[in-house]
Amino acid sequence: MAVFLITMLLLLLAACVLFLAAGWRQREARGDARDSLNTHFYQQRLAELTQDEEQGVIADRAVMERELQQTLLSDIPPASETHAHSSSRRWVLLPGLIVLIVVSVASYLETSGLTQLSGWMQIQEDYPALRAQVMDPHARPLTLEQLSRLQLGLRSQLQSEPDNPGGWAMLGRLGMVLNDATTARQAFERALQLAPNNMALKQDYAEVLARSGDPQDNRQAGLLLKDLLKQHPQNIRTLSLLAYNAFEQQQYSQAIDSWETLLHALPTDDPRRDGIARSIEQAKTDAGQQNTQLAVDVTLSPQAEKMLPPGGVMYISVTDGTSPVPVAVKRISPGHFPVSLTLDDSNAMLQDRRLSAQKQIQVRVRISRNGRASPEPGDWFGLSAVVPWDGHQHIAVAIDQQQP
Repeated sequence: MAVFLITMLLLLLAACVLFLAAGWRQREARGDARDSLNTHFYQQRLAELTQDEEQGVIADRAVMERELQQTLLSDIPPASETHAHSSSRRWVLLPGLIVLIVVSVASYLETSGLTQLSGWMQIQEDYPALRAQVMDPHARPLTLEQLSRLQLGLRSQLQSEPDNPGGWAMLGRLGMVLNDATTARQAFERALQLAPNNMALKQDYAEVLARSGDPQDNRQAGLLLKDLLKQHPQNIRTLSLLAYNAFEQQQYSQAIDSWETLLHALPTDDPRRDGIARSIEQAKTDAGQQNTQLAVDVTLSPQAEKMLPPGGVMYISVTDGTSPVPVAVKRISPGHFPVSLTLDDSNAMLQDRRLSAQKQIQVRVRISRNGRASPEPGDWFGLSAVVPWDGHQHIAVAIDQQQP
């Protein structure tokens, strides 16, 4: 950077010197031209005097020559005056020199990308420390701005190390974190060219394709994941990605099959099982396979309608009428009342306490003014009676009580 700036300054200095030299040479050339013209005029007048003398026109040539010499001398300015005039004329070049410098500096700042260049060089300096921090599991996580800088530094490094599959894989994962799908896809494609048998890279690439909004990418992800599943039928990540991709394409049967296979592959105490079970129930609901459904109609009492502030979040929880722990929960923005909604096993809190397994239920509806899940004093709520549950029921709840 310093060498570059020094070179620019030297070029500007050279331009200024050439500018001034050209001006001085022009003025010196004008002086030389005047002297040459006077000399030519003097020689011409001498020749005319010789002709006049031969023709007898003049009688005293010596007097005429002295007058001619006096005329020539009077046309030549004194040396001091010439020097002073030349110096004053040279100062006329100063505004032009200033304009040259200002225009050159302004053009450089406008077109050189100096700010971008300085930022890029700073990223190059910070890159090793950022990479070490992201690779250290005990270090503080990088911010999104730091991850962006790390991504740019890694790009620059890969320009000089294009055959580094680990670097391309890291660039792809950074693209996924930063929601830069184009960079992630191109990076994983390059990494797979260098390491075509790397299963983790294939899974990463499939995830990028599954997240894409292009149906063709989604179909390509499905084909790739099915091929991986043939090689490793119980791979947790492959099953999870295949289920997600199928669900997003509304291929609910395939999504349910993949999630159920995943449940069998996971240990019984794995915390992910509850979320997978809810996903299965949601897929069944979307596919129209859900046999259990609770319909709830919610109304407001006149007093609650007057006192409730606009907005808020409505929580609908279903219990077994005995334990306060909810069996199913749903959270919505109420909008205008009355409100009608449905709950099923996809809203279950725990896999082993589904709505369809209950013998009786009680519905509680609460409006939270600040969106918090825990009840707070002043919240308005309504509570149904405990009723027998046969899997298909319609319950009306009126919000008419206030949390003490």
